[in-house]
Amino acid sequence: MFSYVTLGSNDLSRSIVFYDPVMAALGHRRCTEGGVTEWFEWAGWGTYEDGGNIELALWLCKPFDSREASAGNGTMIALEAPSRAAVDAFHLAALEHGGSSEGAPAVRPHYGPTFYVAYVRDPDGNKLAAVCRAA
Repeated sequence: MFSYVTLGSNDLSRSIVFYDPVMAALGHRRCTEGGVTEWFEWAGWGTYEDGGNIELALWLCKPFDSREASAGNGTMIALEAPSRAAVDAFHLAALEHGGSSEGAPAVRPHYGPTFYVAYVRDPDGNKLAAVCRAA
């Protein structure tokens, strides 16, 4: 359904230090080498192919209006994890690289008997979740 998701960052270098290991824990690598593209200061993780117009990526950049980036109340991006171990690694990587916990890895039975999830905030306050639905 989505082509891509963009989050604001007040410090792209700090975001790269956070997102490189956090996204690697879920099996995603950076879309751009060196952290910035030639057209804007952007960094992205996931699938991306410019010529073939395939995206499915998470991008970070400074807001276009030049104002401070801020996290939305009630806004969260949930990322699919291939295993419960990947959810655990995502949570640990986030805490080790400037993020904060919003919920340790655990089954949340009110979402389903196999809904294993961890919640974190990145250094800019954006809320992320890693979810594994496998038993």
